[in-house]
Amino acid sequence: MNIGIDMMGGDFAPLEAVKGVQLYLSGHNIPAKLTLIGNKEQLEKLVTEHKTPLENITIVHAEQIIGMHEHPTKALKEKQQSSIAIGFQLLASGKMDAFISAGNTGAMLVGALFSIKALEGVIRPTISSIIPKSEGGTGLLLDVGLNADCKPEQLNQFAIMGTVYAKHILGIENPKVGLINVGEEEGKGNLLAQATYPLLKENKHINFIGNIEGRDVLLDKADVMVCEGFTGNIILKLAESLYEISNQKKVESPYFERFNFENYGGTPVLGVAKPVIIGHGISGSKAFMNMIHLAQLMIEKKLMEKMKEELS
Repeated sequence: MNIGIDMMGGDFAPLEAVKGVQLYLSGHNIPAKLTLIGNKEQLEKLVTEHKTPLENITIVHAEQIIGMHEHPTKALKEKQQSSIAIGFQLLASGKMDAFISAGNTGAMLVGALFSIKALEGVIRPTISSIIPKSEGGTGLLLDVGLNADCKPEQLNQFAIMGTVYAKHILGIENPKVGLINVGEEEGKGNLLAQATYPLLKENKHINFIGNIEGRDVLLDKADVMVCEGFTGNIILKLAESLYEISNQKKVESPYFERFNFENYGGTPVLGVAKPVIIGHGISGSKAFMNMIHLAQLMIEKKLMEKMKEELS
């Protein structure tokens, strides 16, 4: 198992990425092999300074960096020696089993879609977000921004991919799937919701419980919550603001602390052939550690193979 990490992506790279690698290696009895992609001179210095074990590490030099605000497609095409471009080259050629970055989100998505390709039959891959539930459980919301406009068939596939992820990664035995809508009754909502409902209802691969409303998102009504990326991104950003407000108001609450994105690391691109995990631009060492751990778990659980089986 070999996990690649873009060490130059993110506001605090490469320092926080190296610290995250150190945390991961020191906290796992059987760690994966790690390929660190970035400026070799900087990385070797930081790895030495932080006394990072070297037996599980390979450093691959990348002389270019794709900035956070560069045009994704143009940057990937023109910066073939960037850490993100090299990462996808290694992933596509089979030299790595997963790839992680907290860098340019658009470049990561373009790389995932055009370098790794979608699983057979997938109309469009999706990205999801972990939603902490008020009763202590964990939910999954998808899509959260990759697909602002969707067709009913896409939401139906999101429900299947979300179910597989919730079952094998979150450990939920029979995930309840809810369609986010403006009312609980069948027939409610816009044309997309109305057309999606019967597809989910007839889908034998999921445990569909019907429509759920915005007030249900943080409650324990559904484990997998499906919507198009426009709605999902608004919900995600609203949830992020709860954590920010609780910090500003100095509210000490175990529940609000669960909204800290670093606890989960990053979000995987679901529906592509190999694990690709995208981190927040302000990721610190804890987030990098958790992204590596998530990649290892996805590989060990053979998540992409299981997803392909369900989608077929």
